[in-house]
Amino acid sequence: MALDSKIPNGPISTKWTDYKDHINLVNPANKRNIDVIIVGTGLAGGSAAATLAELGYNVKAFCFQDSPRRAHSIAAQGGINAAKNYQGDGDSVFRLFYDTVKGGDYRAREANVHRLAEVSANIIDQCVAQGVPLAREYGGLLDNRSFGGTLVSRTFYAKGQTGQQLLLGAYSAMNRQIARGKIQMFNRHEMLDLVVVNGKARGIIARNLVTGELERHSAHAVVIASGGYGNVFFLSTNAMGSNATAAWKIHKKGAYFANPCYTQIHPTCIPVSGDHQSKLTLMSESLRNDGRIWVPKKLEDAQAIREGRLKPTQLAEEDRDYYLERRYPSFGNLVPRDVASRAAKERCDAGFGVNKTGEAVYLDFASAIMRYGKEQAKIKGLDPEDAALVKRLGTEVIENKYGNLFQMYEKIVDENPYETPMMIYPAVHYTMGGIWVDYNLMTTVEGCYAIGEANFSDHGANRLGASALMQGLADGYFVLPYTIGDYLAKDIRTGKISTDLPEFEEAENNVRGQLERLINNNGTHTVDHFHKKLGKIMWDKVGMARNAQGLNEAIEEIAALREEFYRDVKVPGSMNSFNQELEKAMRVADFLELGELFAKDALHRNESCGGHFREEYQTEEGEAQRDDENFAYVAAWEYKGKPSEAVLHKEQLVFENVKLVQRSYK
Repeated sequence: MALDSKIPNGPISTKWTDYKDHINLVNPANKRNIDVIIVGTGLAGGSAAATLAELGYNVKAFCFQDSPRRAHSIAAQGGINAAKNYQGDGDSVFRLFYDTVKGGDYRAREANVHRLAEVSANIIDQCVAQGVPLAREYGGLLDNRSFGGTLVSRTFYAKGQTGQQLLLGAYSAMNRQIARGKIQMFNRHEMLDLVVVNGKARGIIARNLVTGELERHSAHAVVIASGGYGNVFFLSTNAMGSNATAAWKIHKKGAYFANPCYTQIHPTCIPVSGDHQSKLTLMSESLRNDGRIWVPKKLEDAQAIREGRLKPTQLAEEDRDYYLERRYPSFGNLVPRDVASRAAKERCDAGFGVNKTGEAVYLDFASAIMRYGKEQAKIKGLDPEDAALVKRLGTEVIENKYGNLFQMYEKIVDENPYETPMMIYPAVHYTMGGIWVDYNLMTTVEGCYAIGEANFSDHGANRLGASALMQGLADGYFVLPYTIGDYLAKDIRTGKISTDLPEFEEAENNVRGQLERLINNNGTHTVDHFHKKLGKIMWDKVGMARNAQGLNEAIEEIAALREEFYRDVKVPGSMNSFNQELEKAMRVADFLELGELFAKDALHRNESCGGHFREEYQTEEGEAQRDDENFAYVAAWEYKGKPSEAVLHKEQLVFENVKLVQRSYK
């Protein structure tokens, strides 16, 4: 099957507007006869469900949590990008477009990225109208801060809980439609298969996670908004329930999976403390606005800190290596995430790590506290040379900007970050890869769409900070409602889709067979045992740095682990009741296939770009070395029975509006 991205013709600046002007629409009277299923109720799914229902479609929304407001989108802390240029510092739609393409190391589709930049400003207006409490300056205007990979301030925020506030806005819009009867909400339900009838997505098989009952649900289109697959590494910043099952099920029904190796390692996470951990905690990238990252200059000082003989506050300024400021003077601590992550790993690998395991660097706010304190002292007419006063005033400013993040850090680490520098280290965070979609956000299965982090489309090989919330809301509020209408215009006379069709029965039997196989397996090891083993393989051999030998070993080891899983996993309880171990077993089974495809994708891409870093392909300075001649394409994989047999399809990327150059942040 040839990939057709369906990118419209014309100049990139008018492409989306002209396209909307000429697509098919569905009459309001006909929308009430059309059903749409949405799987996932985070920012992408929640905004899509609310908008489609507001337009008049009948929406069925599914989430495995007890409420849509528990979607992992609440964990996004730092902010949301939009090209409004409130700061007057030179921002524009084109600059946001350019920063996103460059930040993704020139591995994103230009047309989708420009559309994202265009609609970004609308998102802020929408959220303000919903009452989202975005931060404001003294004069009442919305405030902005900077994020990595940019030279402007375009990130809108709500303290350190932006994702939660934005999700509550979408959730309130959903609730209005639930009350109107336009959204049927299915909490505690998990999609376990896609139903395809005559080549078109016509429904799903879902499991009621409370009763264990399998249910058939039909619709004229199915939208997957189930997030990313970072938990394939076991330890990540994702919620423990986050999984790849919905996306993987549609992949096995014909949806191509694109660029699985493009996974983001976030540089600002609380370091691993031991084997007991089940997840990692993110410290927002917004902290890099005011925090300075450093390690000791001398190996003996680093060793003394690790052994508890020296405190970081005792180290003189001249004995500290602010390595990002040293290596990247133009961007300093606000280089993109992939650059900052590799730099931290390099320093720790060289022996300069500062925690007991040697895998941590410092994020220090002492300079910012004094800077803000002096500014506040002058504003208030107080003595800017009074160190105690300045420190108190500066601490208050930092607390107002990041207080909940500092509180969270202190609860976990039991150290006061106002007094002692935070310790941070890179961890698996966001997945840029995902289901391949065309310009309409439709997968290679007709009538099946993927939005938000579940698709691959906007971030290339590395997502800029504060762009996840932007893409999720752009897809849900402003893109999908147009493009899905163009498809559904052909279904106004179709009528209700029957769940008695043989395709529904076959899909349900397939799911029941998978569940029975797991619940009846007489193994000896828990699901988590296999998930942890998979995570260790992924982190050691498919993690921050990869090479051909390690990737080949990972492919073999994951395939062997998958066989062992089906032979030796133990799932207690019954199939027809509440059973969280069975839920996990189904998800880990999918991760054990996805992990192998992930490694296969990383092995075939003989270059380094963004979050995909192959040790064989780097510059003399240790930066990613792209191969535009041979790898400027989207790698879309077609399922053929098992990951080792997946077939590669290429969507060649065309760059007409930005110049392909090796990235530099110096």
